[in-house]
Amino acid sequence: MLNLHLVEFVRSAVKTADFPNDNLPQIAFAGKSNVGKSSTINRLLNRKNFARVGNAPGKTIHINFFEIDKKAYFVDLPGYGYAKVSKKERDRWGKLMDEYFASDDTLTMGFQIVDIRHKPTADDVTMTNWFLQTGVPFAIIANKLDKIKKSQLEGSLQTIRTTLHLPENVPVIPFSAEKGNGKDEVLALILEHIHEEK
Repeated sequence: MLNLHLVEFVRSAVKTADFPNDNLPQIAFAGKSNVGKSSTINRLLNRKNFARVGNAPGKTIHINFFEIDKKAYFVDLPGYGYAKVSKKERDRWGKLMDEYFASDDTLTMGFQIVDIRHKPTADDVTMTNWFLQTGVPFAIIANKLDKIKKSQLEGSLQTIRTTLHLPENVPVIPFSAEKGNGKDEVLALILEHIHEEK
């Protein structure tokens, strides 16, 4: 089991040397700047403002590491796809992400958060490919479930799966950071893969 109440912010990494190297499992969360990534992490941890929720998208410009129960890390990757950020800043993010994904044994499992209401963007497709290339277990969190009608659910999930060219074994989990739907499914996947890591 994982005690989600024992959470500690460890560091913001701006370069490879900042990444923890203690061999604890790392669960990474990626998503566009306005997709509710911080809110999703907060919901999983039962916290209001643990991962910062900003009014302006694009607040997470480093890789943030949160230690959970001294057994694993939640890794908050920089938000992507926000137009108002300079090209230099975008390039810096890209380099940092490249270094994180290229690091040996850093990643145990990945979650990519998309907006269930919209077709995934080209940036989303790029992010999915990054995860798939690592070969680590990976799932899509389709956030903002509370904003669509039940009748739209099946079609929305199919659009996400088709647009991102997801292999059959990649789950797409309908989720609401607002209401908590999907939380148990995400936590079950995390526990399964942390357990396998040992």
